[in-house]
Amino acid sequence: MNSKIDIQKLLAGDNLTLSKAITLVENQRSDHRLEALQLINSIYDKRKDALRIGITGIPGVGKSTFIEQLGKLLIGQGLKLAVLAVDPSSQQSGGSILGDKTRMEELSREKNAFIRPSPSSGTLGGVAARTRESMLLCEAAGFDVIIVETVGVGQSETEVINITDCFLMLAMPGTGDDLQGIKRGIMEAADIIVINKADGSNIEAARRAKKQLEMALHLFPKSSNGWDTKVLTGSGLHNEGVDQSWRVISDMIATLKANDHFNTRRQTQQVRAFQKLTELSIYENVLQMLGKNGDMESLKADIEARTKNEFAASLEIIQSLQNSISNSG
Repeated sequence: MNSKIDIQKLLAGDNLTLSKAITLVENQRSDHRLEALQLINSIYDKRKDALRIGITGIPGVGKSTFIEQLGKLLIGQGLKLAVLAVDPSSQQSGGSILGDKTRMEELSREKNAFIRPSPSSGTLGGVAARTRESMLLCEAAGFDVIIVETVGVGQSETEVINITDCFLMLAMPGTGDDLQGIKRGIMEAADIIVINKADGSNIEAARRAKKQLEMALHLFPKSSNGWDTKVLTGSGLHNEGVDQSWRVISDMIATLKANDHFNTRRQTQQVRAFQKLTELSIYENVLQMLGKNGDMESLKADIEARTKNEFAASLEIIQSLQNSISNSG
């Protein structure tokens, strides 16, 4: 093992070493990817199983405040908390949608908290693959609870469902019958929905939103895991209902462990992770090979010049790969 990461320091809970390890797994170079996979393989059986919670919600719903209050509650109970903020970087500007850890200023000062904003950088399967690896590193560093935060746009939230034990959606009441930021697919997948910002003039609207959501959820098929989605109200700003959210999360995990769906969910995630890791590795290695040969850029130029269409160019790549595989055999 030639990793530059000091494994003993990582296992001892050194946050600087953990940060370096996460930077390594986020790197897209194929030689770094191999090193990252070797690192994770070496610590896999030495880590502790943490509780993995996914939290999503549209910008402005109050995720940072809610997570900060929840984090302080957990640390107050003697738990170590890691927050991985998955940032689906802008495809147009490349810029960050999420801010940095100063959004959780109080929590970031806690010695038992680790906050890491991580870009997905638009890579194929990037959110699930890289974030799951980061979670495993956090478990190796001794964290008890890991929260994965997404901004609730694009596909990031649905990918996070597949790498966490509990998926919590934050929503806020809209006007009339409209609930802002609610997507049917996410509602069906959510284990817990919290109507946030249920304070001041929003209290009555939050109660209405809760009733509407509960009625809507009755129309969805029952979950096979024995857990019915719970709808709560709260206010991260005023630290109201956050403790109840944690109790419900704990109840859910206890329920899933009692009926063995917790282990089943983890096993399914492991198999899915294997498939994603393999697909991602093949994809990245093929891209690197094509880049070295200049084939990719040449075909892009042909498409732009309209001397080839995109299907002809793709077929050329496929045939080239098939020939390479046949010749290597």
